[in-house]
Amino acid sequence: MLHDTISCQCTEKSVWVYGAPRSNRKTLNMKLSWLIIWAGMLLLNQVTADCNITSQTVICDESGKNLTSIPTDLLPNVTKLNLKNNKITLKYDRKILIRLSNLTELYLNENTITLLYNNSFYSLTKLVILDISNNCINTIHQAAFAGLYQLIVLNLSYNRITQLDSDVLSSLKNLRVLNLQNNLLEYFHIKPSFKLTTITLDGNPWNCSCSLLDLQIWLTASNVTMENENNTTCTFPNIKQKFSIKTATIQLVDCETEKLSSETTIPSTYAIKHQSTDFLTALTSNITGNNETHAEFPVLGKSWTFLVGVLGFVLSTTLLIFTAIKCPTWYQYLMSYRHRRLEENDPEMFAREFSADMSSFPAISDINNEDPIVIFDKTNAFEPEEDGFIEDKYIDTYVTEQS
Repeated sequence: MLHDTISCQCTEKSVWVYGAPRSNRKTLNMKLSWLIIWAGMLLLNQVTADCNITSQTVICDESGKNLTSIPTDLLPNVTKLNLKNNKITLKYDRKILIRLSNLTELYLNENTITLLYNNSFYSLTKLVILDISNNCINTIHQAAFAGLYQLIVLNLSYNRITQLDSDVLSSLKNLRVLNLQNNLLEYFHIKPSFKLTTITLDGNPWNCSCSLLDLQIWLTASNVTMENENNTTCTFPNIKQKFSIKTATIQLVDCETEKLSSETTIPSTYAIKHQSTDFLTALTSNITGNNETHAEFPVLGKSWTFLVGVLGFVLSTTLLIFTAIKCPTWYQYLMSYRHRRLEENDPEMFAREFSADMSSFPAISDINNEDPIVIFDKTNAFEPEEDGFIEDKYIDTYVTEQS
C-alpha cells in the first residue's frame, strides 16, 4: 500500500510540474527525490516496534514476553538481542540463530534452558557477550560453545551445573571473563594454558581435596582476579570448611599416592564400561543434533573401535566354545551314519555272499550246475557240533575224488 500511494503521489506531482514555472519545478524535483529515498529506506528496513536502529547497531528487546522460542521475524543485521525473562529452551532455536550472524551481544538469562546442545551458537562468530545465567542448566555438551571465537564474557551463574570439563571451553580462545557463581560444582579441572582476567566461583559446594588441586595451582600461578574470594570457601571436608579454595591446604604427596592406588584398583570391566558409556553418550548427542545442521556432529574418538573389538572377541570365543562342545556329538553321528547292522534272517544277502565266495574255488567238471544249490541247501541246514568246528563237505569230496 505504501508503494502504491507513493506512485500515485509522484504521478500527480509530475502532471503539475509541467505546467509550473521553472523555478518551482527545480524545488519540486528535489523534494520528490528525497521522498523517493525515504520511501526506499522504509521498504528495505522493515523495523519491528521493539528494535532500535542507529548508525552502527541494531538493538532488539524482546524481554518479558513469555516467549517459548526466539522470534523468527528479527532483523538479520541485529547486533544486540535481549531475550531476558522468557520461557526459551533453545531446543529448536538453533536454526533461527544461524540467521543472526551479526550478533555481538546475546542475553538469554532468566529463561528455562536445561541443556546446551552441541553447536548451539555455532554461527555467532562475532558474539562478544553471552549471558545464560538464571536458568536450569545441568548438562553442557562438549561442543556447546563451538564457533564462538570472539567471545570475551560468558555468564553461567545461577544454574545447576555439577560438572564442567575444561575441554568445553577450549574453543573460547579470547575468553577473559567467566562467571560460574552459584552452581553445584565440587571441582573444576582447568588447563594451565587457560587465560582469564576475571573468574567468579563463589556459591558452589567445593570439595577441597585432590580433585581441586589443579584449580588451586592455576589460581595461584596465574594473574586472574577471583571475584568474591573471601566467600569462595570449601564445603568438604568438614575440617576445611570456611577455608578459601585458593589457600586451603592440599598435600601433593597424598594426591599422588591416591592416584596410584586408584589406578591399580580399577578393574578392567569398569574401564570397558566407562568407554562404552562415552561412546553411547556421543552417539546420543549425534542423534539429538541430527535434525539440525550437519556441523552439529562432534568428532568421535576411538572408543567405538575398542568396543567393537571387545564384542567381536566375545562372540568369537563363544562360537569356539560351542563348537568344541558339539563337535564330538557331530563326529559320532557322521561316522555311524552309513553303517547298518546286518540282520540274521536275510537269506538273499547270505546267498549272494556265499556265491561270491564259491567263485574263487577251482571249477569241478563232473558236478552238475544244480549241485551248488543242493550243496547250499545242505550247508544252510548244517548245525555245528559242540566242538566248534564246521565240517566242510566240499573239501572231503574234492580230496576223495583226487585220491
